[in-house]
Amino acid sequence: MSWDKPSNDLLDYLEDELIGYHCEKRKMFGCPVFFVNGNMFCGVFEATIFIRVSQSDRDHLLELDDEIVQFEPIAGQKMREYIILNDSFIHDRPFFNEWLNKSYEFVLAMPAKKPKPKKNK
Repeated sequence: MSWDKPSNDLLDYLEDELIGYHCEKRKMFGCPVFFVNGNMFCGVFEATIFIRVSQSDRDHLLELDDEIVQFEPIAGQKMREYIILNDSFIHDRPFFNEWLNKSYEFVLAMPAKKPKPKKNK
């Protein structure tokens, strides 16, 4: 399965917004994603940014606008706790920063995951 590569501008935008957050950058689906205490919290996928939110926040966001949808990197396989924000919501800085912070706080409150041991090749 191949996906469109995210733009450097979108990644730069997210990285700028993440200044001051204690998170680790990794790759998933060939795209940059960010983790807090071993738990994925947000990332760039194709031309969108996704964030991880609580059930009540997810319900609120999904009702807010039809363009906010659950993250579904593979058709038919929605990632339950993640939603996609499109351009109009990403570039509304107060809105985006509010929800990026809510996502961060939600993931920060989760138990830390221990790193998986690296496989020997």
